[in-house]
Amino acid sequence: MSLRNQSVRRFLISATAALVLVCAGLHTAWANSPHDGKKHNPKHQLEVLEEQWRVAQLAGDMATMERMLSDDYLGISMTGEVDTKAQQLHRVADRRLTLTKIELSDMKVKLVGTAAIVTSRAQVEGTNDGRPVTGIFRYTRVYRHLPTGQWKITSFEATPENASDGQNDGATAEKRASRDSGAE
Repeated sequence: MSLRNQSVRRFLISATAALVLVCAGLHTAWANSPHDGKKHNPKHQLEVLEEQWRVAQLAGDMATMERMLSDDYLGISMTGEVDTKAQQLHRVADRRLTLTKIELSDMKVKLVGTAAIVTSRAQVEGTNDGRPVTGIFRYTRVYRHLPTGQWKITSFEATPENASDGQNDGATAEKRASRDSGAE
């Protein structure tokens, strides 16, 4: 092998080794990137969607709520009312349901195939059909992952926390008012 061929060969081996090291470094940096990992993490995506829904409810943002709810949505409100997507959006548009405070805690996300179940604790203030709603609720929201990559809310249910001990105004206000007036 000539001296020139040996020099070219050494150059190619060195260049290949350098390229491999650069690619390995870029791959490690990409894989360890906190933003990229979270962006594609379904649990993180759902936590972000829960925040988007919370903000939309507080703002009465019909466009966001319309986009997030699946067409076959069914929800059970904190008062036990069952609503379709159209009914839920109508209640918000007509200001029959107005929430002024929603503080979330204890959120858990469970993935089951193409569905996700989100549970959380929510401290809520607002009005429902003209009556004050104040209290702490546990809720379950179910999302479905579509082939398009979007998550859509397909079901919701809220339950008052400690309703039996009279600590939750939203769930028991009507019963207490009725009891206190002697109507029961």
